[in-house]
Amino acid sequence: MLNAMEFKKLSAMIFVFLLVFGAAFPKAFGQVAASKEELQSKIQQKTQELQSINAQLQEAQKSLSQTQNQRQTLQKQLNIYKNTINQLNLNIKEGSVSIEKLSFEVDSLNYDLKDIQSSMGDKEAAVGKLLLSIQKNDNENSNLLEIFLKSKTLADGILETQSLFNLHNQMKIEIDSLRALSAQYQNTLKEKNIKVSEVQVHQTNLSSRKTIITNQKEEQQIILTQTKSQEAVYQKQLSDLKKLQDQIDAEIEMMGMQLREDIDPSLLPATDTSVFLNPVPKGILSQGYARTDFALKTYKSQWHNGIDIAAPIGTEVYAPADGTVINVGNQDKFCPRAAYGKFMEIKHNNGLTTLYGHLSLYLVSIGQKVTRGQLIGYVGKTGWATGPHVHFTVFASQTLTPARAGYPEGTKPSTCGPMPVGGDINPLLYTSIK
Repeated sequence: MLNAMEFKKLSAMIFVFLLVFGAAFPKAFGQVAASKEELQSKIQQKTQELQSINAQLQEAQKSLSQTQNQRQTLQKQLNIYKNTINQLNLNIKEGSVSIEKLSFEVDSLNYDLKDIQSSMGDKEAAVGKLLLSIQKNDNENSNLLEIFLKSKTLADGILETQSLFNLHNQMKIEIDSLRALSAQYQNTLKEKNIKVSEVQVHQTNLSSRKTIITNQKEEQQIILTQTKSQEAVYQKQLSDLKKLQDQIDAEIEMMGMQLREDIDPSLLPATDTSVFLNPVPKGILSQGYARTDFALKTYKSQWHNGIDIAAPIGTEVYAPADGTVINVGNQDKFCPRAAYGKFMEIKHNNGLTTLYGHLSLYLVSIGQKVTRGQLIGYVGKTGWATGPHVHFTVFASQTLTPARAGYPEGTKPSTCGPMPVGGDINPLLYTSIK
């Protein structure tokens, strides 16, 4: 049995416990339009819709891949735009259905939270009753001896003592149960908040992919206007473009080669593939670093200063680590289809800077702080790209030129305007991409 001091401590603990629970778990969740059974049915329906859309996406990607492998002609390029827009529209449809499904799941979790809270209310009431019973016994009896002295028989004293012990044991059981319900509530609330965050990501993707479709249509119209729908004009453009691509590639490598020699290895972080997240987790490695087979036969410099991660246009690109955006731009304004196209550059806190080329859209601006895993842009095919991918380069930050008028940090003059350059390092030393 508890003495007076122990009882006061227990009472205070239980009071605080109930007070915290009451404050931590709000009583209102808002109105839910459908019953839980109806919500489960709707969730299943949306799951089936997503499966159908994903099957259509696979077919669209297959068709797009087959088109990419055809000989370079004007009609091929127009077909690529058509298939890409179709794929992006399917992505948008997938996103819309995903938002609906997640909304139903959030409503279903709200039911679970209300049920858990109701059970917690019952437990709180039970604890309150037990507390009153214990308090009543302690007011009547200060110790075990007093219980036995007040009892008519020894058996009555034993029964009274056992009853008091049972109250304390039941109190422990109810409090343990309340703790378990608390943990269940917090886990369910965490799951709900994750789904709410996923809705926000899907909404961002929907808006961004609509913008990408608009850009694709504009690019298609530019080609039609420039070529006047004539194959001969298009082939002449390709021939002239290859000369410009070779010129810019040689310029980039000339600057990069000198800066690679300036790298001080002691200022670099230790090689570890966990330093950077894979910036395109849905992509695949399509070209490695340095003198690859593709570089040897395609690039004037025969050098590839990064790696290529292939994925459909509109696929998400994430920041591989915390850092600050030092450059963004669209080189297609200066030299269409000849360099990095839409790109961005992030200077990290570990002595490394990362470059992302050929984007369809970027979501950041110069000076913006980004965090590891943050959505920063989307895969594209801008600049000199034979297929949709992200060109991912890692520079040693020590080799970047300071910012100056008209030239952001890490850029030098080139035929294609301010060119992001630095001493490049094999990205696969700091990240794992399959």
